[in-house]
Amino acid sequence: METTELIAALNRGEDSRHQFKANFTNADALAAEIVAFSNTAGGRIFIGVDDDGAVCGLAAGDVARLNQLLSNTASQNVRPPVNPLTEIVTHPDGRVMVVDIASGVSKPYMDKAGAIWVKSGADKRRATSREEIQRIFQQGGLLHGDETLIPLMPIAQVNVVLLDQYLEKVVGETLDQQGLPIGRVLENMNLAQSGCLNLAGALLFGRHPETKLPAFIVKAVAFPGTDIADETYLESRDLTGPLAEIFEQGMRFLIGNTRTLQNGRSVNSLGEPEIPRIVWEELLANALVHRDYFISAPVRVLVFADRVEIVSPGHLPNNLTIENIKAGNSNIRNPILASFAAKLLPYRGLGSGLLRALRAYPAIELIDDRSGNLFKAIVARPGAQSPSGREISGVGAYEQ
Repeated sequence: METTELIAALNRGEDSRHQFKANFTNADALAAEIVAFSNTAGGRIFIGVDDDGAVCGLAAGDVARLNQLLSNTASQNVRPPVNPLTEIVTHPDGRVMVVDIASGVSKPYMDKAGAIWVKSGADKRRATSREEIQRIFQQGGLLHGDETLIPLMPIAQVNVVLLDQYLEKVVGETLDQQGLPIGRVLENMNLAQSGCLNLAGALLFGRHPETKLPAFIVKAVAFPGTDIADETYLESRDLTGPLAEIFEQGMRFLIGNTRTLQNGRSVNSLGEPEIPRIVWEELLANALVHRDYFISAPVRVLVFADRVEIVSPGHLPNNLTIENIKAGNSNIRNPILASFAAKLLPYRGLGSGLLRALRAYPAIELIDDRSGNLFKAIVARPGAQSPSGREISGVGAYEQ
């Protein structure tokens, strides 16, 4: 880091990725800061800087002591150990040690007392809620929402007809033909354990899963205007049932509440949907399979006069970005659901779904809202302005 870069960083002040500290003498305090950065998005600690950004500087002896303290703390007071990098930058008012801490790949990180710290704005706080701790374990790949056992959904709650149809189609044998107890079959399919369905089993093959899991439905509303605060709506429905049934209901809702365009065809022709069907298939399947099931909130499908919004609980997992997914990268948050979705929905699980939707209809804006903890796909409707500001005159303008 050059001196000019340091000055610019100090002038911007503290935030979630930049922390100012005059000095460190306590290993526990330093460990808490390292843990918080490692559990969140990573960042830098500037040592030798007061809270207001003024440089107080470090003596040569401080630099040697801090390097030793940092090394010992990162290896002995942080679990699992991390490897921060240090750099001494010369400022007109003194030396500053810049400590770079990466966002960890082995979350959750803890201090030696077992406390899990996370960044909260420019400060840090201890993670205490079950949902937040579950999400941190999820980010580390140690826990998946779809494998959570649902005690309120015993194996007796399985829709046997639906399960039989799946087995006959995919395996070639019904339950009776397999000759195994239904509990054993479900455990072999990774959908149950200890007599209870897990979340994936409940959502895929449970009878009326919405009665025990009311937060995991889809709320669909069509508005006559462009504002969610409109007091009237054209249609409002709660989409419930097993996941494949929710998908079919969602497709009917989206197609039924958007237009069919003639695009130069005769009045007797069926015309074309204003948005290609593949767009709804890919975006809706993505929302159902990849949402964060540690968040107790429904997926929302909102149809407005100028756009359609599909909103999923949970931002993109780990370090995945909009640019990554547009390049075809993926990170499977719910591996059990994803494996079954490939057989029950028009879903391939190769990270290519959003690419197909964008190729068919580029006027789609993807928003990864990390502060609001949600992911949103906004599809501009023909006649409205696309996310790039270009007016959409019809589907044909975007066919490739």
